[in-house]
Amino acid sequence: QLQLTDSGGGLVQPGGSLRLSCLVSGETTDYYCLGWFRQAPGREREGVSCFDMDDWSTRYADSVKGRFTISRDVAKSTLYLQMNDLNPEDTAVYYCAASTLAKWDDYTGVYFWGQGTQVTVSS
Repeated sequence: QLQLTDSGGGLVQPGGSLRLSCLVSGETTDYYCLGWFRQAPGREREGVSCFDMDDWSTRYADSVKGRFTISRDVAKSTLYLQMNDLNPEDTAVYYCAASTLAKWDDYTGVYFWGQGTQVTVSS
């Protein structure tokens, strides 16, 4: 079992930055890819990024490549998502998630979810 606790969302202007955090507790194994999904109103939940616990490789959705960076602090048991150059299309509830690498961007492959944190990009 894993417990994932999201934090760090908020309101930011276009072009601004936010850093999301996900505190990970419980039985962590190399099996999972830990990362974030997001869901905007009226849209399906989509994979944003994940961090492979096995080889520390990373994955990003095309829409966020070059703007978002995922990282891990082992000592703090925390995953981070640094989001730069935000735009209104990034507005969504962001959910920390543990999934399999093969389905890292498919919500049907998620085993555990965080509670979500709202990110709003607006002027």
